[in-house]
Amino acid sequence: MTADSTVAGVLLAAGDSERFGDRNKLLADLDGEPLVRHAARTLAGADLSATAVVVDAGDSDAPAVRDALADFDSVVLPNPGAGAGQATSVRCGVEWARERADAVVFALGDMPRVDPVTVDRLVTAFREGRGSALAAGHDGQRGNPVLFDARYFDALAGVDGDTGGRPVFRRADDAAVVETGDAGVLLDVDTPADLDRLR
Repeated sequence: MTADSTVAGVLLAAGDSERFGDRNKLLADLDGEPLVRHAARTLAGADLSATAVVVDAGDSDAPAVRDALADFDSVVLPNPGAGAGQATSVRCGVEWARERADAVVFALGDMPRVDPVTVDRLVTAFREGRGSALAAGHDGQRGNPVLFDARYFDALAGVDGDTGGRPVFRRADDAAVVETGDAGVLLDVDTPADLDRLR
């Protein structure tokens, strides 16, 4: 990595909302907007070379998720295999990022309170050589988003199931948690009660 390394961002927005009930949590209202817009704003406001959002190609709510993000300058990546777990969405993001960036930041569509400055802190730490796999942290706890150097793209593309990039992060010899001072890196929305706590 160098001071001018390019970093792209990928928003993972193809989850099944299983614990949220009958509604798609990404479309649930938070402060007058769909939840997923808040998460997309995290990447849109950060210093990234390009951004993309992965959506579930087979979900009947996918068009509504796309519509909610229509005014963001992000490429939409339909994931036909989303039902097989988060790893398939990570794979979609990796394949998109391969020719575009030296590293990629993965953010989650159900984490609406992450400050764009937090993403910038990850990017800065990467460019300063503080690690090739970096997770946003708060108060000593590891959270999201997570940045991966391109050297891990093949490993990320080979992960299965619903673990995302966690096993790749654990195996990285210079993985690090970047303290951000941002409690939002630990706040995800899995249930309606989680969303109520953010209101």
